[in-house]
Amino acid sequence: MKIIPTLLAAFAMAAPGVAVQAQEADYPNRAVTIVVPYQAGGVADALPRMVGEKLGKKWNVPVIIKNTAGASGNIGMDSVARAKADGYTLALAPAGNLTVNPLLFTNLPFDTAKDFTPVTLLATSPNVLVVNSKLDVHSVKELVDYGKKNSDSLSYSSPGVGSGAHLAGELFNQQSGLAMLHVPYGGMAPAVNDLVGGVVNVMFAGVSTVVPHIQTGKLRAIAVAGPDRLPVLPDVPTVAESGYPGFDVTSWYGLVAPAGTPDAAIQKLATDIGQVLKDPDIHQKFAQLGVTPSGIAPDAFATLIRDETRKWSDIVRKANIKPIQ
Repeated sequence: MKIIPTLLAAFAMAAPGVAVQAQEADYPNRAVTIVVPYQAGGVADALPRMVGEKLGKKWNVPVIIKNTAGASGNIGMDSVARAKADGYTLALAPAGNLTVNPLLFTNLPFDTAKDFTPVTLLATSPNVLVVNSKLDVHSVKELVDYGKKNSDSLSYSSPGVGSGAHLAGELFNQQSGLAMLHVPYGGMAPAVNDLVGGVVNVMFAGVSTVVPHIQTGKLRAIAVAGPDRLPVLPDVPTVAESGYPGFDVTSWYGLVAPAGTPDAAIQKLATDIGQVLKDPDIHQKFAQLGVTPSGIAPDAFATLIRDETRKWSDIVRKANIKPIQ
């Protein structure tokens, strides 16, 4: 007669585990929120909205995009680091937030290596080395030759200290032996505007940002900063082709979850997002933004984050870029 209470006690002890397994099995069964650590508008905001719309239809649950801007994306990232690790809160993380900000901000309230679990890479975006069209430079070699003869007159713009454009310029300085002056701005628009206006004469910028100015003849593309030539600029060689093997500054946008998120949820997210990224409609929309769909596995994304962090750490140290308090 004592068997029944014993069985009931055993069932009661096992019930929480059974409930968790059931929840994971039907994940997601309610709204999923993707935090974008920047204001609405721009590539970082558009990508999760496009993917989220497809996922919402696939899952039959809402995918909510929540813009939480401030402190170079750190406020939004912190909110996700502190969120419940159940798979229902994710962060859209541009490369800089995971690999560069930890090197530049001394008081981050989170640890990017410990407080997030990589999900997948949504997209990559090549950068292009452009010059003001009034500068009589038509190739990387000509830029380097010009810079070595006119070291006091060559400057490059960026949207801010520690931005991808800034670090790309420093990497190029280190590999080419140039000493181009870095001129940081308070955003991409003023950085490009002053490049077009001739206040500065060089910049590494996202292809979608500068192609319109290249087409009007205000800017000249002399090299692609990624590993491959671009269909939209087929005659423009890569920096690597131009004499600097291995040079690669490719922007990317990934998704991460709070550390401790169940592996079943991470794998489900990565698999379903990977399927969405193969959708021809997504390919077309991403192409209009100048980005390429990715969809790599969580472990491959984790490796990318580690490798890029190591790479930029070395560049920041050599360029003596000071941390931001």
